[in-house]
Amino acid sequence: MNVLQMGVLLLIAAAGTAMALAYEPKRQVMVSGVLGGLLTIFFLVYQAPDVALSQLVVGAVAYPLMVLLVLARAHGVPERSRLERARASSEAHEEHEA
Repeated sequence: MNVLQMGVLLLIAAAGTAMALAYEPKRQVMVSGVLGGLLTIFFLVYQAPDVALSQLVVGAVAYPLMVLLVLARAHGVPERSRLERARASSEAHEEHEA
Protein backbone atom coordinates (compact mmCIF):
# COMPACT_ATOMS: atom_id res chain seq x y z
CA MET A 1 0.00 0.00 0.00
CA ASN A 2 1.55 3.29 -1.04
CA VAL A 3 1.30 6.71 0.59
CA LEU A 4 -1.49 7.94 -1.72
CA GLN A 5 -3.70 4.97 -0.94
CA MET A 6 -3.09 5.33 2.79
CA GLY A 7 -3.82 9.06 2.66
CA VAL A 8 -7.12 8.53 0.82
CA LEU A 9 -8.17 5.84 3.29
CA LEU A 10 -7.41 8.11 6.24
CA LEU A 11 -9.41 10.95 4.66
CA ILE A 12 -12.34 8.59 4.06
CA ALA A 13 -12.19 7.46 7.69
CA ALA A 14 -12.16 11.08 8.87
CA ALA A 15 -15.08 12.03 6.62
CA GLY A 16 -17.06 8.97 7.76
CA THR A 17 -16.47 9.93 11.37
CA ALA A 18 -17.48 13.53 10.68
CA MET A 19 -20.67 12.32 9.02
CA ALA A 20 -21.52 10.13 12.00
CA LEU A 21 -20.93 13.01 14.40
CA ALA A 22 -22.88 15.60 12.38
CA TYR A 23 -26.27 16.26 13.93
CA GLU A 24 -27.94 18.67 11.52
CA PRO A 25 -29.34 17.08 8.33
CA LYS A 26 -27.89 19.79 6.07
CA ARG A 27 -24.43 19.26 7.52
CA GLN A 28 -24.81 15.49 7.12
CA VAL A 29 -25.66 15.94 3.46
CA MET A 30 -22.69 18.21 2.87
CA VAL A 31 -20.32 15.77 4.57
CA SER A 32 -21.94 12.97 2.56
CA GLY A 33 -21.05 14.84 -0.63
CA VAL A 34 -17.45 15.21 0.52
CA LEU A 35 -17.37 11.52 1.42
CA GLY A 36 -18.72 10.68 -2.04
CA GLY A 37 -15.96 12.75 -3.62
CA LEU A 38 -13.33 11.01 -1.50
CA LEU A 39 -14.73 7.62 -2.48
CA THR A 40 -14.47 8.69 -6.11
CA ILE A 41 -10.77 9.44 -5.58
CA PHE A 42 -10.43 6.12 -3.74
CA PHE A 43 -11.78 4.20 -6.73
CA LEU A 44 -9.52 6.12 -9.11
CA VAL A 45 -6.47 5.36 -6.96
CA TYR A 46 -7.39 1.67 -6.98
CA GLN A 47 -7.78 1.80 -10.79
CA ALA A 48 -11.54 1.36 -11.07
CA PRO A 49 -12.54 4.32 -13.29
CA ASP A 50 -15.98 2.95 -14.15
CA VAL A 51 -16.92 2.63 -10.49
CA ALA A 52 -15.38 6.04 -9.80
CA LEU A 53 -17.57 7.66 -12.45
CA SER A 54 -20.69 6.02 -11.03
CA GLN A 55 -19.72 7.11 -7.53
CA LEU A 56 -19.10 10.65 -8.72
CA VAL A 57 -22.52 10.93 -10.35
CA VAL A 58 -24.53 9.24 -7.61
CA GLY A 59 -22.63 9.65 -4.36
CA ALA A 60 -21.09 13.07 -4.77
CA VAL A 61 -23.71 14.87 -6.85
CA ALA A 62 -27.16 13.28 -7.27
CA TYR A 63 -27.81 11.95 -3.75
CA PRO A 64 -26.74 15.09 -1.84
CA LEU A 65 -28.61 17.30 -4.31
CA MET A 66 -31.83 15.31 -3.97
CA VAL A 67 -31.65 15.27 -0.18
CA LEU A 68 -31.00 19.02 -0.06
CA LEU A 69 -33.99 19.61 -2.34
CA VAL A 70 -36.21 17.49 -0.10
CA LEU A 71 -34.98 19.33 3.00
CA ALA A 72 -35.58 22.70 1.34
CA ARG A 73 -39.07 21.62 0.32
CA ALA A 74 -39.88 20.27 3.78
CA HIS A 75 -38.70 23.41 5.57
CA GLY A 76 -39.93 25.85 2.95
CA VAL A 77 -43.61 24.89 3.07
CA PRO A 78 -45.11 25.78 6.43
CA GLU A 79 -47.68 23.44 7.87
CA ARG A 80 -51.17 24.84 8.09
CA SER A 81 -52.33 25.81 11.54
CA ARG A 82 -55.12 23.97 13.33
CA LEU A 83 -57.44 26.92 12.81
CA GLU A 84 -56.86 26.89 9.05
CA ARG A 85 -57.42 23.13 8.88
CA ALA A 86 -60.61 23.39 10.95
CA ARG A 87 -61.87 26.24 8.77
CA ALA A 88 -61.17 24.29 5.58
CA SER A 89 -62.86 21.22 7.04
CA SER A 90 -65.98 23.14 8.05
CA GLU A 91 -66.17 24.82 4.63
CA ALA A 92 -65.90 21.45 2.91
CA HIS A 93 -68.59 20.04 5.22
CA GLU A 94 -70.92 22.97 4.46
CA GLU A 95 -70.41 22.56 0.71
CA HIS A 96 -71.18 18.86 1.03
CA GLU A 97 -74.47 19.55 2.85
CA ALA A 98 -75.62 22.16 0.34
